[in-house]
Amino acid sequence: MKKLILSTLALTLAGWFQPAGATTLVPPGNRNAEQPAIPGASSRRTKASNTTFDAKYRKVYALLKNDAKLRAKIIETAAAYHIDPMHIVGAIVGEHTYNVDAYDRLQTYYVKAASYLGSGLSFSYGGENVQDFVKRPEFSGCADKADSFDLWTCREAVWNHQFRGKTVGGTSFPDDRFSATFFQPLYAGQTFGIGQLNPLTALEVSDMVHRISGLPKLDAGQPNQVYETIMDPDLTIPYVAATVKTSMDVYRDIAGFDISENPGITATLYNVGNPEIRAHALKLENERRQTEGQEQKLPEENYYGWLVNEKLADLRALF
Repeated sequence: MKKLILSTLALTLAGWFQPAGATTLVPPGNRNAEQPAIPGASSRRTKASNTTFDAKYRKVYALLKNDAKLRAKIIETAAAYHIDPMHIVGAIVGEHTYNVDAYDRLQTYYVKAASYLGSGLSFSYGGENVQDFVKRPEFSGCADKADSFDLWTCREAVWNHQFRGKTVGGTSFPDDRFSATFFQPLYAGQTFGIGQLNPLTALEVSDMVHRISGLPKLDAGQPNQVYETIMDPDLTIPYVAATVKTSMDVYRDIAGFDISENPGITATLYNVGNPEIRAHALKLENERRQTEGQEQKLPEENYYGWLVNEKLADLRALF
């Protein structure tokens, strides 16, 4: 049975990356005339901080406007990854509008990053660190994955299929995301830095960042290194770019859509995560539509991406 599950999983993962045929360009702008509903958690968090979404947007806008070094870093990084700088800007603006307030000065992010060098962090669950966990036989189908994105995506898929919400070997595992279970050593929902990246996302794109930006590869056995990276603006912006670039690549390769001209779509994927799963779902939806003679469905922005597209002219004027 275990071999059957692993074989099925391997075929599923491989099937995601089959050629999608002709690529359809997703045009700029929002598909929704009005902003999609904002989750209650985001509203409650903002209200608890005695602020508003508009005020948080103005704060991150001011950070970008007042820091020429940050803008230069974004432009330089975007060029290296062959993407429009607005894709990086959109991710930053969305995170700081709907999740956390931006700091007034970029220097604060550097101070916060340095503070994590001496912290004792561990990526673990129930006393088992993630490095030992992924050595379990259930993960053997991932052993041949050379690229960090393929490797950690495979491991996350195994978690979802064989551990999430189940009891394995006498251990009960929570019905929660892989990243939430193993990669949030301080508190749930933990993301940090100007890019508000979570550690699993950073580990996934580590090889791309190493290849393009020359930064050292991240190691799940060195949580402090991972957290310093996602909090230091000089280190994390390439990771934001790589995350966006990965979304573009998988939507092209899996679903057959070029989303490179729509920062609202890449911002949406930055917000919700798991672009390969979502691209695969969209591919299946459009295959069904095709058999029924319906028009194909384009990727759509959520509330977060909608704001990015709505504010795009103002943001682009800064650059």
